[in-house]
Amino acid sequence: MASSSCYNSPCAACKFLRRKCLPGCIFAPYFPPEEPHKFANVHKIFGASNVSKLLNELLPHQREDAVNTLAYEAEARVRDPVYGCVSAITFLQRQVERLQKELDAANADLMRYASGNDMSSAPLIGPHHQQEIGSTLHNMALSRRMGYDHHGGGYFPYSPSSWNDQNPSGGGGGGGENV
Repeated sequence: MASSSCYNSPCAACKFLRRKCLPGCIFAPYFPPEEPHKFANVHKIFGASNVSKLLNELLPHQREDAVNTLAYEAEARVRDPVYGCVSAITFLQRQVERLQKELDAANADLMRYASGNDMSSAPLIGPHHQQEIGSTLHNMALSRRMGYDHHGGGYFPYSPSSWNDQNPSGGGGGGGENV
């Protein structure tokens, strides 16, 4: 975890707020100077005073998760001021529903293929294996659409900026529906 000290540049929060970064700065461990946009977004949405109060009320081991959550929500609110994270959640729920329908269709095709073969011979795959194959196909399709590269082994985070390209309703995945 990066931190600020008197000898280094001030943390992103103190630099943004144009104040001296003291050794006990509550923001320093969570807003390193290399990530000024992180604090800028959090400050814009929640305010420095509110974030400071929140961090002081939490136990030290809970603070990093809280800051990451605040930063994620702040970035989502900057992109979509009305829905924020809800648009991402709605988009992903719709994607899961669509993938479930695709999986059901693939399983139905697989069952038709398996039952269409000569019944006197042993089935190509049993029901247990069909379930495993369906589950594997479902997981592969979901992770591929979420940005996981199976061949290169790397992870490429899903880009919310492409929501409008994949969602015909336009509104960043929100679509105006209640969640």
